[in-house]
Amino acid sequence: MQNTPTTTLGYALFATRWLQAPLYFGLVAAQGVYVYKFFKELWTLILMCVSGHATETYVMLAVLKLVDVVMIANLLIMVIVGGYETFVSRIGLQGHRDQPEWLSHVNSNVLKVKLATAIVGISSVHLLQMFVDVHHTSHHALLWGTVIHMAFIASAAILAYMSGPMAAQSDRGHADRAPSGHPQAVLPQPGQDIPAVRLPSPRQPEPEPVPVPEQDADAEARIRAAGFPARKQLEDFDQQHPRGFDRETVARLGKADFVAARRNVVFVGPTGTGKTHLAVALGVRACQAGHRVLFATAAEWAARLSDARAAGRLEAELAALDEHPLLIVDEIGYTPFDGATAALFFRLVAHRYERGSLIVTSDRPLGRWDEVFGTSAPAMADRLAHHAEVVRLEGDSYRTRRATAAWTD
Repeated sequence: MQNTPTTTLGYALFATRWLQAPLYFGLVAAQGVYVYKFFKELWTLILMCVSGHATETYVMLAVLKLVDVVMIANLLIMVIVGGYETFVSRIGLQGHRDQPEWLSHVNSNVLKVKLATAIVGISSVHLLQMFVDVHHTSHHALLWGTVIHMAFIASAAILAYMSGPMAAQSDRGHADRAPSGHPQAVLPQPGQDIPAVRLPSPRQPEPEPVPVPEQDADAEARIRAAGFPARKQLEDFDQQHPRGFDRETVARLGKADFVAARRNVVFVGPTGTGKTHLAVALGVRACQAGHRVLFATAAEWAARLSDARAAGRLEAELAALDEHPLLIVDEIGYTPFDGATAALFFRLVAHRYERGSLIVTSDRPLGRWDEVFGTSAPAMADRLAHHAEVVRLEGDSYRTRRATAAWTD
């Protein structure tokens, strides 16, 4: 158990990060100064052009000044938003249509590299200004401007090179931490594909294992720890089988960006239309993108949460699951749950709300979940669907169709 005074001191020191908040407000004021400077330079350029006193060189230099101001303003935005998100407090913009693509996975290494590249861009504009106005620029200034610009480029390249190993080391540290228990492999449930097993021929020696790159090895470790019933790929999904489903949405989800944005995915459709296949395939993509994933059927999750509640560690179990950015709950609807178990599922969904992602497969739409969870269904469906992509699959069972085709053959 941690020492209480030490823990209190740690929390107090961590709370001092809020002292940086006024600094970011000061940078916002500096952003306003650059807005004023931009329009002042623009107005001067317009007056010079209208009066006929603007030469081509003057116009080029004035435009480069405007570009310079905009690039510095962009750098300020990156420092304000990214720095505040990384060092002060999380900005809750998940799912916002204008959220910058880098904000969902920003950290100190990413921020340093982006700032360095932005500085290189600004330095490039300054150097270009010097060469455009070369007749009024000394050779000494040109020389040192070029040297400083090359120093910025070298610094950015070194930062980019160093950030890769540091990020990989961080991922390995997360992957090496064993999860506090995860659903064990069980026999496939109804509506779940049975993995094919290939036995090696007794007459042929098994091939030597091929060395796997370190990054791929980490992804493979996450895939094995996820507890998938079988390994599925989006590329293997038979898109011609379902009579209807949103292919573009599934392709977009395949980028695994929804995990970083803490959004949910709900696959709804009859048995055998490929819901489990798609859920597992997205889980594999998430593992390959560096996220930890846990897969289990609804019945297995119910047993796990019930055991935790009986042992008096439900809160600790929910907190431990936070280390997995993505949880997959398969086959909701196949078995109705009693009130106590439905309350456990509500606790899970409510705990994950805007904190982690869920992929859920069900044979019935959210509006009929009262048939499974009773009175807990509306509140649960509301939290699940608030930040969710709902993909409906229509058609007959793929397994039944294959069996029928084999019979007719």
